[in-house]
Amino acid sequence: MKLPFAFAKRFVAGEDFSQAVTKVRDINKSDIKVTMDLLGENVRDRETADNTVKNYINLLHGINDQEIKSSISIKLTMLGLDIDPKYCRDNLFSLLEVARENDQFVRIDMEGSDYTQQTIDLFNEAHQEFGKHVGIVIQAYLHRSKKDIDDLAEIGADVRLVKGAYKEPERLAIQNMPAIREAFEDYTKVLLEKTQFPRIATHDDELIEWTKKYTADNGIGKARFEFQMLYGLRQQTCEELAKQGYNVRIYVPYGTMWLPYYTRRLKERKENIWFVLSTLFKS
Repeated sequence: MKLPFAFAKRFVAGEDFSQAVTKVRDINKSDIKVTMDLLGENVRDRETADNTVKNYINLLHGINDQEIKSSISIKLTMLGLDIDPKYCRDNLFSLLEVARENDQFVRIDMEGSDYTQQTIDLFNEAHQEFGKHVGIVIQAYLHRSKKDIDDLAEIGADVRLVKGAYKEPERLAIQNMPAIREAFEDYTKVLLEKTQFPRIATHDDELIEWTKKYTADNGIGKARFEFQMLYGLRQQTCEELAKQGYNVRIYVPYGTMWLPYYTRRLKERKENIWFVLSTLFKS
Protein backbone atom coordinates (compact mmCIF):
# COMPACT_ATOMS: atom_id res chain seq x y z
CA MET A 1 0.00 0.00 0.00
CA LYS A 2 1.75 3.16 -1.19
CA LEU A 3 -0.48 5.65 0.55
CA PRO A 4 -0.58 5.79 4.36
CA PHE A 5 -3.87 5.01 6.04
CA ALA A 6 -3.96 8.57 7.38
CA PHE A 7 -5.14 9.67 3.93
CA ALA A 8 -8.18 7.40 4.13
CA LYS A 9 -9.29 8.14 7.68
CA ARG A 10 -12.10 10.41 6.59
CA PHE A 11 -13.89 7.61 4.73
CA VAL A 12 -12.65 4.45 6.52
CA ALA A 13 -13.25 3.86 10.23
CA GLY A 14 -10.11 1.81 10.89
CA GLU A 15 -8.02 -1.06 9.69
CA ASP A 16 -9.54 -3.59 12.10
CA PHE A 17 -12.77 -4.23 14.01
CA SER A 18 -11.47 -2.88 17.32
CA GLN A 19 -10.77 0.50 15.73
CA ALA A 20 -14.05 0.63 13.83
CA VAL A 21 -16.30 -0.38 16.74
CA THR A 22 -15.38 2.79 18.66
CA LYS A 23 -16.64 4.91 15.75
CA VAL A 24 -19.79 2.79 15.53
CA ARG A 25 -20.61 3.37 19.19
CA ASP A 26 -20.30 7.13 18.70
CA ILE A 27 -22.67 6.97 15.72
CA ASN A 28 -25.19 4.85 17.62
CA LYS A 29 -25.29 7.51 20.35
CA SER A 30 -26.99 9.83 17.82
CA ASP A 31 -29.80 7.27 17.32
CA ILE A 32 -28.28 6.24 13.99
CA LYS A 33 -27.82 2.60 12.99
CA VAL A 34 -24.80 1.30 11.11
CA THR A 35 -23.85 -1.21 8.46
CA MET A 36 -20.28 -2.43 8.86
CA ASP A 37 -18.43 -3.14 5.64
CA LEU A 38 -15.20 -5.17 5.66
CA LEU A 39 -13.39 -3.73 2.66
CA GLY A 40 -12.04 -5.73 -0.24
CA GLU A 41 -13.02 -7.08 -3.64
CA ASN A 42 -12.02 -9.44 -6.46
CA VAL A 43 -10.47 -12.23 -4.42
CA ARG A 44 -8.77 -14.69 -6.77
CA ASP A 45 -7.73 -17.59 -4.52
CA ARG A 46 -9.75 -19.91 -2.30
CA GLU A 47 -7.59 -19.48 0.78
CA THR A 48 -8.27 -15.74 0.85
CA ALA A 49 -11.97 -16.26 0.15
CA ASP A 50 -12.23 -18.85 2.94
CA ASN A 51 -10.53 -16.45 5.35
CA THR A 52 -12.90 -13.70 4.26
CA VAL A 53 -15.92 -15.85 5.13
CA LYS A 54 -14.42 -16.49 8.56
CA ASN A 55 -13.80 -12.76 9.00
CA TYR A 56 -17.41 -11.96 8.05
CA ILE A 57 -18.67 -14.57 10.52
CA ASN A 58 -16.42 -13.13 13.21
CA LEU A 59 -17.83 -9.70 12.37
CA LEU A 60 -21.39 -10.94 12.94
CA HIS A 61 -20.39 -12.40 16.29
CA GLY A 62 -18.47 -9.24 17.17
CA ILE A 63 -21.49 -7.06 16.51
CA ASN A 64 -23.59 -9.20 18.84
CA ASP A 65 -20.89 -9.39 21.50
CA GLN A 66 -20.33 -5.65 21.48
CA GLU A 67 -24.10 -4.98 21.45
CA ILE A 68 -23.87 -2.33 18.73
CA LYS A 69 -26.69 -1.46 16.33
CA SER A 70 -25.24 -2.73 13.08
CA SER A 71 -25.78 -5.09 10.18
CA ILE A 72 -23.07 -6.04 7.66
CA SER A 73 -22.42 -5.53 3.95
CA ILE A 74 -20.51 -7.96 1.75
CA LYS A 75 -19.15 -8.16 -1.79
CA LEU A 76 -19.62 -11.44 -3.61
CA THR A 77 -16.21 -11.14 -5.28
CA MET A 78 -14.74 -11.37 -1.77
CA LEU A 79 -16.54 -14.71 -1.36
CA GLY A 80 -15.03 -16.14 -4.53
CA LEU A 81 -17.39 -15.12 -7.34
CA ASP A 82 -14.41 -14.71 -9.69
CA ILE A 83 -13.23 -18.21 -8.77
CA ASP A 84 -16.45 -20.21 -9.16
CA PRO A 85 -20.09 -19.10 -8.77
CA LYS A 86 -21.10 -22.33 -6.98
CA TYR A 87 -18.22 -21.94 -4.54
CA CYS A 88 -19.31 -18.35 -3.93
CA ARG A 89 -22.90 -19.48 -3.41
CA ASP A 90 -21.81 -22.04 -0.82
CA ASN A 91 -19.78 -19.39 1.02
CA LEU A 92 -22.69 -16.97 0.93
CA PHE A 93 -25.13 -19.53 2.32
CA SER A 94 -22.69 -20.48 5.09
CA LEU A 95 -22.51 -16.83 6.11
CA LEU A 96 -26.28 -16.38 5.93
CA GLU A 97 -26.82 -19.44 8.13
CA VAL A 98 -24.84 -17.67 10.85
CA ALA A 99 -26.76 -14.45 10.24
CA ARG A 100 -30.08 -16.28 10.62
CA GLU A 101 -28.91 -18.03 13.79
CA ASN A 102 -27.93 -14.64 15.26
CA ASP A 103 -30.99 -12.78 13.91
CA GLN A 104 -28.67 -10.59 11.85
CA PHE A 105 -28.90 -9.01 8.39
CA VAL A 106 -26.48 -9.21 5.45
CA ARG A 107 -26.56 -6.73 2.58
CA ILE A 108 -25.12 -8.04 -0.70
CA ASP A 109 -23.37 -5.05 -2.23
CA MET A 110 -23.55 -4.34 -5.96
CA GLU A 111 -20.27 -4.20 -7.84
CA GLY A 112 -19.51 -3.20 -11.45
CA SER A 113 -21.94 -4.07 -14.23
CA ASP A 114 -20.02 -7.24 -15.16
CA TYR A 115 -21.36 -8.73 -11.92
CA THR A 116 -24.92 -7.37 -11.89
CA GLN A 117 -26.76 -10.41 -13.21
CA GLN A 118 -24.76 -12.90 -11.17
CA THR A 119 -25.34 -10.83 -8.04
CA ILE A 120 -29.09 -10.66 -8.62
CA ASP A 121 -29.27 -14.38 -9.41
CA LEU A 122 -27.46 -15.30 -6.20
CA PHE A 123 -29.54 -12.85 -4.19
CA ASN A 124 -32.79 -14.32 -5.53
CA GLU A 125 -31.67 -17.80 -4.52
CA ALA A 126 -30.57 -16.58 -1.08
CA HIS A 127 -33.79 -14.61 -0.58
CA GLN A 128 -35.88 -17.73 -1.12
CA GLU A 129 -33.96 -19.48 1.66
CA PHE A 130 -33.11 -16.70 4.11
CA GLY A 131 -35.83 -14.08 3.54
CA LYS A 132 -35.52 -11.07 5.85
CA HIS A 133 -31.86 -11.82 6.65
CA VAL A 134 -30.55 -10.78 3.24
CA GLY A 135 -30.84 -7.70 1.03
CA ILE A 136 -29.37 -6.28 -2.16
CA VAL A 137 -28.20 -3.00 -3.70
CA ILE A 138 -29.45 -1.59 -7.01
CA GLN A 139 -27.70 1.22 -8.90
CA ALA A 140 -30.14 3.71 -10.38
CA TYR A 141 -27.90 4.80 -13.25
CA LEU A 142 -27.90 1.42 -15.00
CA HIS A 143 -30.39 1.18 -17.86
CA ARG A 144 -31.38 -2.32 -16.75
CA SER A 145 -32.36 -1.18 -13.25
CA LYS A 146 -35.98 -0.40 -14.15
CA LYS A 147 -36.71 -4.08 -14.74
CA ASP A 148 -34.52 -5.16 -11.84
CA ILE A 149 -36.38 -2.86 -9.45
CA ASP A 150 -39.74 -4.10 -10.70
CA ASP A 151 -38.71 -7.74 -10.33
CA LEU A 152 -37.21 -7.27 -6.86
CA ALA A 153 -40.20 -5.27 -5.67
CA GLU A 154 -42.52 -8.07 -6.74
CA ILE A 155 -40.82 -10.49 -4.36
CA GLY A 156 -40.66 -7.92 -1.56
CA ALA A 157 -36.87 -7.73 -1.54
CA ASP A 158 -35.01 -5.47 0.87
CA VAL A 159 -33.39 -3.03 -1.57
CA ARG A 160 -30.80 -0.36 -0.97
CA LEU A 161 -31.11 2.15 -3.81
CA VAL A 162 -27.99 4.10 -4.81
CA LYS A 163 -27.06 6.29 -7.77
CA GLY A 164 -24.04 4.16 -8.71
CA ALA A 165 -20.31 4.64 -8.10
CA TYR A 166 -18.59 2.69 -10.89
CA LYS A 167 -17.53 4.19 -14.20
CA GLU A 168 -19.83 2.58 -16.79
CA PRO A 169 -20.19 3.20 -20.54
CA GLU A 170 -23.15 5.06 -22.00
CA ARG A 171 -24.62 1.88 -23.48
CA LEU A 172 -25.02 0.50 -19.93
CA ALA A 173 -25.58 3.53 -17.74
CA ILE A 174 -27.14 6.97 -17.72
CA GLN A 175 -24.43 9.63 -17.86
CA ASN A 176 -26.51 12.75 -17.16
CA MET A 177 -27.07 13.64 -13.49
CA PRO A 178 -30.61 15.07 -13.89
CA ALA A 179 -31.61 11.85 -15.66
CA ILE A 180 -29.99 9.75 -12.93
CA ARG A 181 -31.95 11.70 -10.32
CA GLU A 182 -35.17 11.14 -12.27
CA ALA A 183 -34.53 7.39 -12.40
CA PHE A 184 -33.70 7.37 -8.69
CA GLU A 185 -37.00 9.07 -7.91
CA ASP A 186 -38.97 6.67 -10.12
CA TYR A 187 -37.42 3.63 -8.44
CA THR A 188 -37.97 5.10 -4.99
CA LYS A 189 -41.68 5.39 -5.76
CA VAL A 190 -41.83 1.72 -6.77
CA LEU A 191 -39.97 0.58 -3.66
CA LEU A 192 -42.14 2.67 -1.35
CA GLU A 193 -45.28 1.28 -2.95
CA LYS A 194 -44.32 -2.38 -3.14
CA THR A 195 -41.74 -3.14 -0.45
CA GLN A 196 -41.92 -2.92 3.33
CA PHE A 197 -38.83 -0.89 4.14
CA PRO A 198 -36.78 0.61 1.27
CA ARG A 199 -33.34 2.07 1.93
CA ILE A 200 -32.75 5.41 0.23
CA ALA A 201 -28.98 5.82 0.00
CA THR A 202 -27.94 9.29 -1.14
CA HIS A 203 -26.00 12.38 -0.09
CA ASP A 204 -27.80 14.47 -2.71
CA ASP A 205 -29.82 17.28 -1.06
CA GLU A 206 -32.18 17.39 -4.01
CA LEU A 207 -33.06 13.71 -3.62
CA ILE A 208 -33.25 13.91 0.17
CA GLU A 209 -35.69 16.82 0.02
CA TRP A 210 -37.68 15.15 -2.77
CA THR A 211 -38.02 11.98 -0.69
CA LYS A 212 -39.16 13.91 2.36
CA LYS A 213 -41.77 15.82 0.35
CA TYR A 214 -42.98 12.82 -1.66
CA THR A 215 -43.49 10.67 1.42
CA ALA A 216 -45.22 13.47 3.32
CA ASP A 217 -47.50 14.29 0.39
CA ASN A 218 -48.47 10.64 -0.01
CA GLY A 219 -49.04 9.85 3.64
CA ILE A 220 -45.99 7.57 3.90
CA GLY A 221 -44.75 7.63 7.49
CA LYS A 222 -41.15 8.22 8.48
CA ALA A 223 -41.02 4.73 9.96
CA ARG A 224 -41.59 3.14 6.53
CA PHE A 225 -38.16 3.80 5.03
CA GLU A 226 -34.57 4.61 5.85
CA PHE A 227 -32.06 7.21 4.69
CA GLN A 228 -28.53 5.88 4.29
CA MET A 229 -25.20 7.66 3.88
CA LEU A 230 -21.51 6.80 3.95
CA TYR A 231 -19.11 7.24 6.83
CA GLY A 232 -17.23 10.52 6.57
CA LEU A 233 -19.90 12.28 4.50
CA ARG A 234 -22.82 14.41 5.74
CA GLN A 235 -22.59 13.38 9.40
CA GLN A 236 -24.43 16.54 10.48
CA THR A 237 -27.17 15.88 7.94
CA CYS A 238 -27.57 12.33 9.30
CA GLU A 239 -27.92 13.64 12.83
CA GLU A 240 -30.46 16.27 11.76
CA LEU A 241 -32.56 13.67 9.91
CA ALA A 242 -32.49 11.41 12.97
CA LYS A 243 -33.66 14.30 15.16
CA GLN A 244 -36.51 14.89 12.70
CA GLY A 245 -37.67 11.32 13.32
CA TYR A 246 -36.35 9.61 10.18
CA ASN A 247 -34.63 6.25 10.24
CA VAL A 248 -30.96 6.82 9.39
CA ARG A 249 -28.10 4.40 8.80
CA ILE A 250 -24.43 5.04 8.05
CA TYR A 251 -22.25 2.60 6.13
CA VAL A 252 -19.02 2.21 8.09
CA PRO A 253 -16.21 0.58 6.07
CA TYR A 254 -13.05 -0.73 7.67
CA GLY A 255 -10.14 -3.01 6.83
CA THR A 256 -6.69 -3.04 5.32
CA MET A 257 -7.89 -3.24 1.69
CA TRP A 258 -9.18 0.33 1.66
CA LEU A 259 -7.50 1.76 -1.44
CA PRO A 260 -10.14 0.94 -4.15
CA TYR A 261 -12.97 2.21 -1.91
CA TYR A 262 -11.03 5.35 -0.98
CA THR A 263 -10.25 6.06 -4.64
CA ARG A 264 -13.93 5.79 -5.62
CA ARG A 265 -14.93 8.25 -2.89
CA LEU A 266 -12.40 10.79 -4.18
CA LYS A 267 -13.60 10.41 -7.76
CA GLU A 268 -17.26 10.84 -6.83
CA ARG A 269 -16.99 14.41 -5.57
CA LYS A 270 -14.25 16.97 -6.16
CA GLU A 271 -14.77 18.44 -2.68
CA ASN A 272 -13.58 15.13 -1.22
CA ILE A 273 -10.25 15.64 -2.98
CA TRP A 274 -9.96 19.20 -1.65
CA PHE A 275 -10.68 17.93 1.86
CA VAL A 276 -7.85 15.42 1.72
CA LEU A 277 -5.42 17.92 0.21
CA SER A 278 -6.24 20.51 2.83
CA THR A 279 -5.39 18.08 5.64
CA LEU A 280 -1.84 17.81 4.36
CA PHE A 281 -1.16 21.38 5.46
CA LYS A 282 -2.66 21.10 8.91
CA SER A 283 -0.43 20.45 11.89
